[in-house]
Amino acid sequence: MIQRGKGLIRSHVRRGVGTGKATPAERRTGRLPEPAACRRCGSVFRKRAWRRVPLTRELRHAVTWVICPACRQQAEKLYLGRVVIEMGDGFADEAALRRRIANVAARAGHTQPTRRLVSVERRGSTLEVLTTSQKLAHRITTELAKIWRGSATYRWADDGSLFARWRPGRGG
Repeated sequence: MIQRGKGLIRSHVRRGVGTGKATPAERRTGRLPEPAACRRCGSVFRKRAWRRVPLTRELRHAVTWVICPACRQQAEKLYLGRVVIEMGDGFADEAALRRRIANVAARAGHTQPTRRLVSVERRGSTLEVLTTSQKLAHRITTELAKIWRGSATYRWADDGSLFARWRPGRGG
């Protein structure tokens, strides 16, 4: 006979337990009314997520117009992902590199509009890419390493941001 402890039995008791499903941003600022739409980019906040959906006539009359977190981050130049690309003197195709970065960001923004580029700036022989999410920065670095080889390093900070560095391989 198998003896069972009371832990398994008590784990199913949910009396007196809150849902706790509010995100940290919702706890800080309160929950957005649903549906809400961004007046800058047109993203719609429904079912607790920002999505790119067409605004129907009924939805257009029901929405509360706000500014989405990604548009706010872009305006304030706040970023959670930073990619430093060390091109060096031997890297010849910067235009293709910039196109690939833009394509990866466009693909991510299609389904998740809060993942966007904040800026792409050249500083000497390096290119610095700032993104609104750490996941987009990770995707960009992974794509560059996949196409042009090289080495990619990732470092996450305690605040949730990501610092990624990519160096092209030989002949890149």
